[in-house]
Amino acid sequence: MKISVIGTGYVGLVTGVVFAQLGHKVICMDKDRGKIENLKKGIMPIYEPGLKDMAVKNHDEGRLFYSIDIKEAVQKSDLIMIAVDTMPKENWQTDLGSVKSVAKDIAKYMNGYKIVVNKSTVPVGTGNLVDKIIKMNQKKKFKFDVVSNPEFLREGQAINDTLRPDRVIIGSDNPSATIKVVQLYQDMNTVIKITKLKSAELIKYASNSFLATKISFINSIADIAEMTGSDVDEIAEGIGLDRRIGREFLNAGIGYGGSCFPKDVGSLIYTAKELGYDFTILKEVKRLNEDRINRFFSRIKKSTNLKNKTVSILGLSFKPNTDDLREAPALKLIKLILGEKAKIRVYDPVAMENAKKILKNTVEYSEDMNHCVNKSDIVILVTEWDEFKNADLKSIKSLMKGSYFFDGRNIYEPTIMKNLGFKYFSVGR
Repeated sequence: MKISVIGTGYVGLVTGVVFAQLGHKVICMDKDRGKIENLKKGIMPIYEPGLKDMAVKNHDEGRLFYSIDIKEAVQKSDLIMIAVDTMPKENWQTDLGSVKSVAKDIAKYMNGYKIVVNKSTVPVGTGNLVDKIIKMNQKKKFKFDVVSNPEFLREGQAINDTLRPDRVIIGSDNPSATIKVVQLYQDMNTVIKITKLKSAELIKYASNSFLATKISFINSIADIAEMTGSDVDEIAEGIGLDRRIGREFLNAGIGYGGSCFPKDVGSLIYTAKELGYDFTILKEVKRLNEDRINRFFSRIKKSTNLKNKTVSILGLSFKPNTDDLREAPALKLIKLILGEKAKIRVYDPVAMENAKKILKNTVEYSEDMNHCVNKSDIVILVTEWDEFKNADLKSIKSLMKGSYFFDGRNIYEPTIMKNLGFKYFSVGR
């Protein structure tokens, strides 16, 4: 099938590359000329394991193309995927400006029947809005259908999630268009769930909001565990053994970040409000997560003085295997620590260049983990990279000047850390 993907952000680029890998002719279109020129040279705008090699291979073999020309993308494709940013406004209303702009361009350049697929995360009713915009702006009245096909990619595992998804959701009110989109996924060993257009749009928000709820729930249990002297890891294991609940997303820590959970929770709260529904549970999930860093920071302050101390931050990205710093807990924590007049040294395996654009010269950047902890008074682990999980803890202790170690992701065993001489603090243990 001839496919165009409008937008080469995280979702758009991964989606385009994977469908090319599956044998389709794919045009990845973006208005950012510099990004497109870099992609043609094999330079990826994001870090994602396996993405670069797959993109280069399919580009060289003539299945994957890059363009800044939306007219070309529309007219050379049978199926057009909209994968542009839908970031929230200050009130958490989803900004649909880019989606509307793309819909107008599709209408303007349409040269035959097209299937328009929304991959962007959009509020319920956006499919109908896109349909209306295209009809209003068509120069010639070609037939088309709008389909919702939300993505469920996890940063750091996006290639695998696209090739081997848990499920594929296809929302459409036209059976013939549905069948054609189903054909894209027919060789994947997965469940394909066909729904109404609006149901598919709501499924994405509901999924992420439910997972965010699990995280905030276990973090609240962690607070109680600290107060009672129990162990949140043991509690999570016990809860997770119930098949109705499951163990995933029950890891206590300093809260969720990234581009999806915060904005999707906020957007669903906003959508509910517009419908006249007060989504109180989700409001509390959001509040609990926003308070997570403050609580962790307060615990650090109660344990040791930060003024004029050297504090090492291990991990900057919001999760491992990505360089994404959007809503990253590390950035919020660093801001609070700087307010205590401490000197901060940071290290992350892949997010350092992105961090420099945000943090500027407010912190010292380390070339590796050992340099980061050398002569440090306090070490704070924020992101659970494998490099940190497999670290030589005895060596870290010998390099440090002090002994305070705050583990925001519970990746080390408390007994081992204390036996090594650390003043070790974790979450809910």
